[in-house]
Amino acid sequence: MAANIVIIHVDNLGMGELGCYGGGIVRGAPTPRIDALAREGHQLWHYIAEPQCSPSRSALLTGRHAIRSGTYAIPEAGGTGGLIGWERTLGDQLHDAGYATTCLGKWHLGAEHGRWPTDHGFETFYGPARTYTECLWPEDPWYRPGRDPESFMVEGTIADGVRELTDERLTLERRRDVDADYLDRATAFMADSVREEQPFFLYFNHSMLHMPTIPRPEFAGSTGQGDWADCLAELDADVGVLLDTIDDLGIGDDTIVIFAGDNGAEDNQPWRGSSGVFDGSYFSSSEGGLRTPCLVRWPGVVAAGQVSNQLVHQVDLFTTLLGWAGVPVPEDREIDGLDQRDFLSGTTRESAREGCIVWVRDQVHAVKWHDFKVVYRRQQHFRDAPETLGYPDVVNLTIDPKERERYTAGLLHTWVPFHARRLLDDFSASCVREPVVPAGAPVDHR
Repeated sequence: MAANIVIIHVDNLGMGELGCYGGGIVRGAPTPRIDALAREGHQLWHYIAEPQCSPSRSALLTGRHAIRSGTYAIPEAGGTGGLIGWERTLGDQLHDAGYATTCLGKWHLGAEHGRWPTDHGFETFYGPARTYTECLWPEDPWYRPGRDPESFMVEGTIADGVRELTDERLTLERRRDVDADYLDRATAFMADSVREEQPFFLYFNHSMLHMPTIPRPEFAGSTGQGDWADCLAELDADVGVLLDTIDDLGIGDDTIVIFAGDNGAEDNQPWRGSSGVFDGSYFSSSEGGLRTPCLVRWPGVVAAGQVSNQLVHQVDLFTTLLGWAGVPVPEDREIDGLDQRDFLSGTTRESAREGCIVWVRDQVHAVKWHDFKVVYRRQQHFRDAPETLGYPDVVNLTIDPKERERYTAGLLHTWVPFHARRLLDDFSASCVREPVVPAGAPVDHR
């Protein structure tokens, strides 16, 4: 039987949060279960995500940079937007290959007919219609239900579509407890799939560490370091529940586990995260906005104990996972993901990727090439105004991981932009072959 696939997608996870990345106890809570997972597979220090949640989820699920799909920003309030029907996700590809599929937690790639997970290969879905900050609406003294928009949890199936759960308004309490419900559904889904002898794809989107961070009662006060640290402990324990379920079902050797953040650290107080040895936050082109933890485990295939600083982009997971599942990659569209099976397994020490382009919304901010970064627009944090540079900075990230200097004194590295220009030209040529999808395009676009 084909390998099962579990993606644990964590919200706003900075590089300085987990023990295995230098956080843990220095952030108020040890993370023993996630740290153990890191030792059991391949730990990536140079995993690059798109720097906000909708583009990130789009890139992961389609293997295409979000600029191609018109999903380069979170849909505006009340507006349409998200994946068009033509896009093919991991859910689509694996479902068509006979996998049981479910999406639990935040989708954020469209909240209308034709754009839900159940329109893109996921047999079942349960999560918020959009995002968790809407749980703050009922707390706002200026908010009036009936006049103002309302937010509910939603669930659906491919057969019946998606419906609002009007008895599950997204409140602070619902936001607090929602991951426990995701866990219950996830464990039942895995058990049902094993009983049916059907390979499965579990796309598990944990709500932590998205603001507001509210620990469940059993974790509240557990660290003595405040709500945020309690939520970090909760995240670690919840990952442990998923891993224990896999072991209890006897499918550990047959299950690929990906644990990854969707983008870099939170910037807003009082929930601000940590970028660790890097600097910056999500919604920016800094390393702190782009880099997020990624752990890959598949016993017998991915050698344990690997730690790497080789560049891997989240689009690569699409191509790599389909390869491991024996499912073809779509050939009728531009795919940006590279096959990293040899690298992740340990067969080779070199990533298949030399570089990537960095967009914030629809603007090119930088090009990464190995351990260098050619910066055209500089933005370190969410609230910073982007600065367009008169001449690009060339940052050597090995000696300047916090990107404090505009150039390397005495060297300049002015040969690096030649590589950046080549990558930009290659991408431009691909957009001639296949024009990008406009943002906000209707579901039936193309």
